[in-house]
Amino acid sequence: MKNYRNNGIRILAVIAASAGLLTGCGSSDSSSSAADSYNERSYEYTAAETVTCADMSFPYEEDYFNTEEYNAIAENGYESVAANPLSTFSIDVDTASYTNLRRMITDGYEQIPEGAVRIEEMINYFDYDYPQPQEDEPFSVTTEISDCPWNSDTRLMLIGLHSEDIDLSERPDMNLVFLIDVSGSMYDDDKLPLVQKSFSMLTENLSSRDRVSIVTYASGDKIVLEGADGNDKQDILDAINSLQAGGSTAGAAGITTAYEIAEKYFIEGGNNRIILATDGDLNVGISSESELTSLVEEKRENGVYLSVLGFGTGNIKDNKMEALADNGNGNYFYIDSELEAERVLVNEMSGTLFTAVKDVKIQVEFNPAYIKGYRLIGYENRALADEDFTDDAKDAGEIGAGHSVTALYELVMNDSEMELSSDELKYQEGAAGTENGELLTVSIRYKEPDGDESKLLSYPIDMGFYNAQMSKRLTFAAGVAEFGMILRDSQYKGTATCQSVLTLLADYDYQDDVYKDEFIYLVKTMKNRGY
Repeated sequence: MKNYRNNGIRILAVIAASAGLLTGCGSSDSSSSAADSYNERSYEYTAAETVTCADMSFPYEEDYFNTEEYNAIAENGYESVAANPLSTFSIDVDTASYTNLRRMITDGYEQIPEGAVRIEEMINYFDYDYPQPQEDEPFSVTTEISDCPWNSDTRLMLIGLHSEDIDLSERPDMNLVFLIDVSGSMYDDDKLPLVQKSFSMLTENLSSRDRVSIVTYASGDKIVLEGADGNDKQDILDAINSLQAGGSTAGAAGITTAYEIAEKYFIEGGNNRIILATDGDLNVGISSESELTSLVEEKRENGVYLSVLGFGTGNIKDNKMEALADNGNGNYFYIDSELEAERVLVNEMSGTLFTAVKDVKIQVEFNPAYIKGYRLIGYENRALADEDFTDDAKDAGEIGAGHSVTALYELVMNDSEMELSSDELKYQEGAAGTENGELLTVSIRYKEPDGDESKLLSYPIDMGFYNAQMSKRLTFAAGVAEFGMILRDSQYKGTATCQSVLTLLADYDYQDDVYKDEFIYLVKTMKNRGY
């Protein structure tokens, strides 16, 4: 199979932004001549044409077949407070959806598969400059409310958590297992070669306090390196660079061996983690999403975390990779470039590799005296039953050191003209609530990294958190949410268009953040494609 992208010519928008090519991205105008120049440099195809395959249109070479897999998402709707006063979900700091979408946009996809758009992961890709937590608190909690840009009948609420940054010189010792897919599907330049560059970057930041093992899998699994000293960088690099792709994909065998090696070199109080690099195409042995989930759920009890790095184009099994990370107490990232590898494994190594708190759950209780309805934007596959909030046996998401997580709600106030469907009221016509000035209460449960019993934090929210002028952070988060709803053609997108996103973001200058500046470029690109 040929790689349909011209990897030698493809240039990421973030690199163009760094070089000053994306001038004027903070405005609401259409793409500038500089952006047009970027397009010309990014998309040079020979004998290319556009086809539709699995609801995706993309440039490709004649023998290219797309077999990417994404889970369907049943989008959250509006809930009546009278019928459902509690909203409960597990946090999610994965960012794979955003970088995968960035890859699709820069590669010329004209249609985006709806299942690839997980809005919470798009929002959580960016930094919102949340404050550091106060003393004796594991994370800070920021709440803001303003008017919703795409729906005049609702207000928009942001809930942001940020864990404490750590000094990497004081980080825990690491016991890492690089679990690398070397099957035939990993042959392309954006797969195994990029995996090798990614792990080489991480290796350069190891020390004698760390232990590294390398396990590969294709038709079978193989231990390439076992328990190497982090200072033996050349040995580790030689092992990484010796790998070659070929064969089928017995992923479950590799996962089992990786856990055995991780347990063998387990460091008490350290960071014991498997980092799986794959396109997710497991086709030998245990290979279904449910079987893989069961395997990882059983293995995670030993204190070893599993994080997943997704690679490649055309063969991505996003559903399997997300399930592995979610159930392995780890994170899921998609690596589309060396620059993204550096961001995840070097610049944000503490958040990627070191867990600050685990099993983090959020429950919002709405006061019907002021709010008649709400809608959680995203987190569809992280929804929990209300009773799961106090159940410490129920698994939830992790927050790494220095990491942030953001959630957005649309609030339907009692004075809103918006009507909620009567079939959403199950048992009663309404409830009076308590007129104490509190709109809602945000409650958060979490566990220490080595703890089994959760702790509770609660924050009452009143109208003092409302500001008609949206802050810079809420404005950007709202713009990302709008763009996500546009890409998946959400029934709740209201007045959202790519132009409205650009107009919204023109209120502030985001050019000091190359990733946010790049996002604006992506919005302009999709606007030019008719979104």
